[in-house]
Amino acid sequence: MTGARTGAIGVPMERLEGRAKVTGTAPYAYEHSFEGALYLHPVLSTVARGRVRSMDTARAEAVEGVRAVLTPWNAPRLARTDDREFTVLQDGEVYFRGQFVAAVVADGPEAARLAADLVVVDYEVHQHQVDPSVPGRETYRPSADDTGVEADTEQGDVESALTEAMVRIDRTYLTPREYNNPMEPHTTIALWEEGPDRLTLYDSTQGVHVVRGTVAEVFGLASERVRVISPHVGGGFGSKGSAHAHNVVAVLAARALPGRPVKFALTRRHMFSLVGYRPDTRQRIRLGASADGRLGVLVHDVVEATSRAKEYAEMSGACSRMMYASPARRTSHRLIPLDAPIPFWMRAPGEAPGMFALETAMDELSYACGLDPIELRMRNEPERDPESGLPWSGRNLVECLRRGAERFGWWDRDPRPRAHRDGDRWVGTGMAAATYPRLIMPGSEAEIVHESDGRYTVSIGAADLGTGTWTALTQIAADALGCDTARVRLRIGDTDLPSASVAGGSSGISSWGSALVAAARVFHEEHGNDPAVGARSRAGTPQDPDRERYALHSFGAHFAEVRVDVDTGEVRVPRMLGVFSVGRIINPRTAKSQFVGGMVMGMSMALHEQGVVDPRFGHVVNGDLAEYHVPVNADVGRVDAEWLEESDPHVNALGAAGVGEIGIVGSAAAVANAAFHATGTRVRELPLTPDRFLV
Repeated sequence: MTGARTGAIGVPMERLEGRAKVTGTAPYAYEHSFEGALYLHPVLSTVARGRVRSMDTARAEAVEGVRAVLTPWNAPRLARTDDREFTVLQDGEVYFRGQFVAAVVADGPEAARLAADLVVVDYEVHQHQVDPSVPGRETYRPSADDTGVEADTEQGDVESALTEAMVRIDRTYLTPREYNNPMEPHTTIALWEEGPDRLTLYDSTQGVHVVRGTVAEVFGLASERVRVISPHVGGGFGSKGSAHAHNVVAVLAARALPGRPVKFALTRRHMFSLVGYRPDTRQRIRLGASADGRLGVLVHDVVEATSRAKEYAEMSGACSRMMYASPARRTSHRLIPLDAPIPFWMRAPGEAPGMFALETAMDELSYACGLDPIELRMRNEPERDPESGLPWSGRNLVECLRRGAERFGWWDRDPRPRAHRDGDRWVGTGMAAATYPRLIMPGSEAEIVHESDGRYTVSIGAADLGTGTWTALTQIAADALGCDTARVRLRIGDTDLPSASVAGGSSGISSWGSALVAAARVFHEEHGNDPAVGARSRAGTPQDPDRERYALHSFGAHFAEVRVDVDTGEVRVPRMLGVFSVGRIINPRTAKSQFVGGMVMGMSMALHEQGVVDPRFGHVVNGDLAEYHVPVNADVGRVDAEWLEESDPHVNALGAAGVGEIGIVGSAAAVANAAFHATGTRVRELPLTPDRFLV
């Protein structure tokens, strides 16, 4: 080892695990095989609020192969019961429809499902509230302890600025419930060994150490007695960023039947009540500007739905605190508690709905001022972060706007709405800006060992959700060690490996890669250029003092063309372009996949996704992929993404920020703005269903 850079970073390497995945040999959580495995199927509440009075399990227990029917009266007791998401089968309280009220464990999945259908539950039914749009709903301010940021902020004289503004926009934007729906459902296998009380979980998760910490605490186990294994994950989009109730119910079953592995795979319908979703938002935005489009005031007030069982705040207005220059600014957040399942992270939580509202409002302001939407944004570029006052580590939004406009052919368009018709379609173009913080999570460590065959075993408990972690971390390790990628043997996805932060907030590769670079540096210092066999070093993600000195954010610009059918109102998106400023790119092939995937998900947010709740019963009516539409090939036109060649020395030693989420931020607004340009009809509520354009 020389310690010299090999140039592995920046190479568009094919995925190292790609062949194993397409041939079906890469093991996902549920696919680990065990002799004598048992299968769990749950019984879910059929009321939205109430209490289980009694339960008849006799017919279920009589089904051949049934080993146990767990109920609130016979399930093992938990050590911690203050978190309602994890207080599973500990009492009869029902907080939402689709909550666990019992579980059947059997020799086969068919027997378990049959028996679960035979359990008869008698409820004491209470009046419920599941519709956040009903006037007069109670609201409250989310706690900064839960969100990590203040709910409300204000600077300058907001009311005077609103009164004095020459041009004013005052609009309300609505986004519905949206569901993550990764291809691989949430699954887990739990094995409880008596004697030492040792638990092993094979789990589909974005963070093995996060799941271990939660499960150990809930069951009163020392963390070293819990092992979580997750070598491959079939998507998550945030929903697998923590343990959920299904982990707890599987472990309860394993504890009740020690020595027998218990397998539990959620069905698609289960995922609409048990693993989180993006909650409904109502966002009022008020902009005040001079005649030339320069903002004098920006107000972003947000009301979001949450669950009575457990608070979750999307914090959709936080993006307005730093995006544009404005002397006066106010943001606020309020929550409406509902008898609904517990919301959770979904790709770019906060920024995705928040930037839909802000960037649509900015588009409306551009028309009110008679300015091109790009010119309006450039006129409101802040020299420093408006929220913190810190200098930017690299704010290259203007370059993204200019490059994207040139590449997209933006300047050739007729700026007038409803000006271009091609046969039976109205044609329009729109754009929106994007931002996402450049995050580094603490707590990751990496270990490097020099093996007898001259290779390096690099270990870190990271996760690969299909994002390319196996490949990108191998490239980072090879680059830091000064060797070819073929000499790196990477190990991830196991709590027996050094700890790693969760794959969330677009922070995974940045955080884990920083730990790898630090470990390689220590290895070189301790073992020199000719390490002995078995030479070993370990280091964690270093602290970055620049995080207190600079505002660290990524930026981007989205462009979309839409065609709206004159007769039916159907919206199609034949092309999209995104240009991004995200620091150094580790692997162009996997990075582009992430950008494009995020943009398609944003298009889906704009056109298709909406969880429809029946207010009478509290369930999601379209709780499957037959009715909850996400885009397929026929829905997606030409989607392209590119990025600025840059490196941010303030974010980490790699100069790299995450790319997983910025692709979705702003893309829905670009589509909605294009639909307005095409039709002259401004739709402020997602999704953009055809009926909204039949006016």
